[in-house]
Amino acid sequence: MTHAEHPSFDTAGPTLAELSEIAVLQRIFPRLPESDATLVGPGDDAAVIAAPDGRYVVTTDMMIHGPDFRLAWSRPGDLGWKAAATNLSDVAAMGARPTALVVAIAAPQSLPVSVIEGIADGLREACAALAPGCGVVGGDLSASETLTIAVTAFGDLGGHAPVLRSGARAGDLVTIAEGGNALGEAGRGLALLFTRAVDAGGAPDAAAAAALRLEHPRLLGAQLRPSPPIAAGALAAASGATAMLDVSDGLALDAARIAVASGVRIDFDSAELGEHPESALGGGEDHSLLACFASGSAIPAAFRVIGRVHALTGEETAGITVDGAPHVLGGWDPYRGWDGHAG
Repeated sequence: MTHAEHPSFDTAGPTLAELSEIAVLQRIFPRLPESDATLVGPGDDAAVIAAPDGRYVVTTDMMIHGPDFRLAWSRPGDLGWKAAATNLSDVAAMGARPTALVVAIAAPQSLPVSVIEGIADGLREACAALAPGCGVVGGDLSASETLTIAVTAFGDLGGHAPVLRSGARAGDLVTIAEGGNALGEAGRGLALLFTRAVDAGGAPDAAAAAALRLEHPRLLGAQLRPSPPIAAGALAAASGATAMLDVSDGLALDAARIAVASGVRIDFDSAELGEHPESALGGGEDHSLLACFASGSAIPAAFRVIGRVHALTGEETAGITVDGAPHVLGGWDPYRGWDGHAG
């Protein structure tokens, strides 16, 4: 599918090749959100961001056409929203409040400028909805055969210690904050796209995806436009969370990372994993916050208990169990999960 054939693209406007970089930036800067932490914003060689805590959290992530998204399935605004949401969630998982984003986009010259404008709109909408006060303070534009969105996010710890993966201790309660999406919904939405939003040859089909959005708005929304519980991260830190992590690759796989880093076993109660426990354990891109709290501590209302941390015994190795039984890890692996197609 060419860009001109994509139903969500405005083909009446100019392409990137028809405008200069300055002209493109002049069109998208007014669409981008401003950061409350900005001391010097876009326009100079670099931005200057306030760090009242004296420290800052920083993370980066890329979204690449093919392994990370399909243009036939995502609207431009969805791409900007998800690029922001995934990075905001990583900041929140450290117990910090997101303050600023730097966004770099590389795109084919044939891409309509309206797509970049839509991405900018999505960035603004996500920051306003998920992390008010966070904004885009700079970035870069370049040409590439593959549309790529790279975001670097910054956050303020607000005087609290960062919450690491390595702090879980035996007896801790294992909790989840799901935000606007229940565990496993993003993975189930992706499965629907791969099975029902493709043509007879298996290529992504925009019309089929649009129809599927109407039929399953919640599941596709969880995958294409997730709503992680960003504010819950700082609340967890203030409430004494011992370990925390953004659930991006699947609950089981990500929980195992906490277990290995902390040298413990995490046991999940399957009854607390919803109607589809296997989807909850193995589905990726939920962007929920998985946090551990000492037993008896005040757990923020955004979190609910789904398991417990246990000490290792005998020859036991660090990892996870479900109802006390070993569980085979699933989840998303970018080096194994891509079939090589784009669309």
